[in-house]
Amino acid sequence: MSLHLTAFILVLIVLFLFKAPIWSSLLLSSTTYLILSGEQLTLVARKSVAGMDSFLLMAIPMFILAAELMNHCGITTYLFRFANSIVGWIPGGMAHTNVLASMLFAGMSGSSAADAAGLGTMEIKAMTDDGYDKPFSAAITAASSIIGPIIPPSIPMVVYSSITGASIGRLFLGGAIPGILMGGAMMAICYWTAKRRSYPRNERIDLHEVWISFIKAIPGLMAPIILLGGIYSGFFTPTEAASVAAVYAFLLGFLFYHTIKLTDMKQILINTAANTAIVCFIIGAATLFGFVLTAEQIPIRLTEGMLSFSQNPYVMLMVFNILFLILGCFMELNATMLIFLPIILPVAQGLGIDLVHLGVVMVVNLMIGTLTPPFGMMTYVSAGIAKVPLHTVFRELAPFMVVLVIVLLLITYIPGLVLWLPGLLG
Repeated sequence: MSLHLTAFILVLIVLFLFKAPIWSSLLLSSTTYLILSGEQLTLVARKSVAGMDSFLLMAIPMFILAAELMNHCGITTYLFRFANSIVGWIPGGMAHTNVLASMLFAGMSGSSAADAAGLGTMEIKAMTDDGYDKPFSAAITAASSIIGPIIPPSIPMVVYSSITGASIGRLFLGGAIPGILMGGAMMAICYWTAKRRSYPRNERIDLHEVWISFIKAIPGLMAPIILLGGIYSGFFTPTEAASVAAVYAFLLGFLFYHTIKLTDMKQILINTAANTAIVCFIIGAATLFGFVLTAEQIPIRLTEGMLSFSQNPYVMLMVFNILFLILGCFMELNATMLIFLPIILPVAQGLGIDLVHLGVVMVVNLMIGTLTPPFGMMTYVSAGIAKVPLHTVFRELAPFMVVLVIVLLLITYIPGLVLWLPGLLG
């Protein structure tokens, strides 16, 4: 092994051990390699900027802005009330409301972080006020938030599309059925847990209450219809759809709900810029990191190694699942895709695995990773909101993890669950 490659690996490992931000770990290790190999440091800027220079990636800051505006305008409150009016009467009603509200919000934001931050505080408070244990409330809030990037639209699928060239429209549609399956599986666990612990439920469904809450939630519920309808009718591109989502969210808060003032926009834009910067730093650093891997022919070597292990696509899909379940425990989702997707992509293409199918399976897989120790980000967020020890939330998450992995295996080995809807709508 060459000196510069050895230094590259050692710097990366040391930075990971000291829990440096993922983007800085990738950037510094790659820069070390370039210095020792005699390359010009201008390559750092050129490769990093080139990785972010994509029209499709412009959708990311706009979806982040849309999520910030939706959280600020109060639409989450109306969605929560509407969801509660529909499923609140089932045993464990408030837990079911938590899941359904996340599924509805997923059709607007495409972000698990926006779900956990926007709905999380309200959901956990409502559940604990209703007699639910705090660790369970935090666990179901964390679990339901990962549906955000599965049901369209989805920020991680935008990143995946930018790397692979897979149709973003087909990826969005491909996530719909898996997202519904995940929600249904979680609601089954909520029902089982509520029966065992005698959690409360609301009175039988009141159609008048459902109608009133539906009327108030209509503006929010229209968002996914406008977005997906515009994309699949060809009226606007997915990137333009993100801008439409942001404008629509602003108009909702400013003109309809009167919850957004022009003076609020400064802080909203600051939050959007900060969150966008994190994603862009990761994308730029991962592009440079990928250049180093390619220079050392690491993707080619790994591809040959994987194909020598097995050329059965079903076996290889299981290998991918195990790999990404492990990586999801330790790494940020977008960074994982940017680093490892170029490595497994030639393998998947060589075995004839559909890129849309692979993309949805990969995103579901990595979203499950945001719940698992030691770095389960969504679990950290929910435990922080509920102010409960992290280990108690991880314990409550165990049944949800089991059913989520079952759903993952279903969509892995029954591709029609992902590909049927994109095929149906052309």
